[in-house]
Amino acid sequence: QVQLVESGGGLVQAGGSLRLSCAASGRTFSIYAMGWFRQAPGKEREFVAGISRSGGSTYYADSVKGRFTISRDNAKNTVYLQMNSAKPEDTAVYYCAADIYGSGRYYGVQQYDYWGQGTQVTVSS
Repeated sequence: QVQLVESGGGLVQAGGSLRLSCAASGRTFSIYAMGWFRQAPGKEREFVAGISRSGGSTYYADSVKGRFTISRDNAKNTVYLQMNSAKPEDTAVYYCAADIYGSGRYYGVQQYDYWGQGTQVTVSS
């Protein structure tokens, strides 16, 4: 079993910045592809960002390109989401997810094997 714990959520004003963290258990973190998803009330969970095993390749939803940055520190078993220029429409519960097989297919919920409990991000106007 892989356990994922998100942190860093909270309230930020529009235009501000926030950094989310996701700490993973396990000795094989470096072989997992990782992703961030978000879910707003009444909406489906949607892809935000993904990152390859080594961190060498990253992928973003069009809605966050140029504003958000995903990164990872394999020595710390942690993946990050740096959120800049936050907008009210970014308000959601943010979840990290692990693809333990490192498939490189980042965009779909069904590609991930383990999920964290989520952290709330609220962007005020």
